[in-house]
Amino acid sequence: MFDELGPEKIIEIYDAKTKMHGFVVIDNTKRGPGKGGVRMTPTVSKEEVFRLARTMTLKCAMADLPFGGAKSGIIADHLKLSEEEKKNIVVAYANAIRQISPSIYVSAPDMNMAEDEMRIISGILGKKAVTGKPKDLGGLPHELGSTGFGVVKSALVALDHLKLNPKNITFGVEGFGNVGSFAAKFLVEKGAKIVAASDAKGMVYDEAGLDFKKLWKSVNEKKSVTEAGTGKIGSNKDLMFQHFDVLITAAIPDIITMENYNKVKAKLIVEGSNLPIGEEVEEKLHKKGILVIPDFLANAGGVISSYVEYIGGTENEMFKIVEEKIVKNTKEVLSRMEKEKTYPRKVAMKIAMERLKF
Repeated sequence: MFDELGPEKIIEIYDAKTKMHGFVVIDNTKRGPGKGGVRMTPTVSKEEVFRLARTMTLKCAMADLPFGGAKSGIIADHLKLSEEEKKNIVVAYANAIRQISPSIYVSAPDMNMAEDEMRIISGILGKKAVTGKPKDLGGLPHELGSTGFGVVKSALVALDHLKLNPKNITFGVEGFGNVGSFAAKFLVEKGAKIVAASDAKGMVYDEAGLDFKKLWKSVNEKKSVTEAGTGKIGSNKDLMFQHFDVLITAAIPDIITMENYNKVKAKLIVEGSNLPIGEEVEEKLHKKGILVIPDFLANAGGVISSYVEYIGGTENEMFKIVEEKIVKNTKEVLSRMEKEKTYPRKVAMKIAMERLKF
């Protein structure tokens, strides 16, 4: 069934002067131009970009947006680049995708690519070529927390389904970056207690509860939760297996596998990151009694925000539309899941394919 989706184009890009090297995958344009961010990491691969592009196809269809699915990646370690070197690589990237953007590809921020880089790209290719632009360019930056906001709206529907009150639950966040930190912020505002948080440098955990304000300040000022002075420090690889009710994934792909899924103690997993758990593993977790809200359903807040920016909408309109779409879609998936006696991803994929009219 999914072979019909694509990919339509896999493009490898290179610039001899800057040594910019990357990939663009246009997975499907049936609903509109391919939508998907550009990430910069030293390990990004063609396969990773394809998997992410396919997720964007399903995500845009699930959210009922006039976009297809796409993604791009630049192979580079931003920590080893000077500001000028990174800028030159971004300029080279923009020039390399000139023939496809914005006609069949609309980019956005992703890992290590934020609103400053979107300013550079839009200056070369035009404002319609990217979303997540700075406010002065009419953008709705991802720094508003749209993805994390949507993750929490999906989580609240799932908690209601499980008959759990957010004021009585504990949660952990794998990856306290833009998505994870905002998800934590919005969930704490609903009365939930954060007991675990991680980033690239490690994990902090306290079953009695962490000081969210200290975490937020530490991440913004010292770039790590491990510098917050709250909780005990441990390995970030162990966060998924701590004692809490809800796990929010927000960083690394493939963190829960066939080898470790039995160690998960949470009642609910909400995928704020892309591809954190394979489909077969999600099915195993479901049979174990753990509800998993899939990535392309739960973390669609960012692409919905991109759509609102694309049509010239406001910040208030964005939050309203994100809430409406994600709440409606999560309820529909959980309702059909019960009727069809299956697990959430299988239902969500069916709905996405129905909206793609395959």
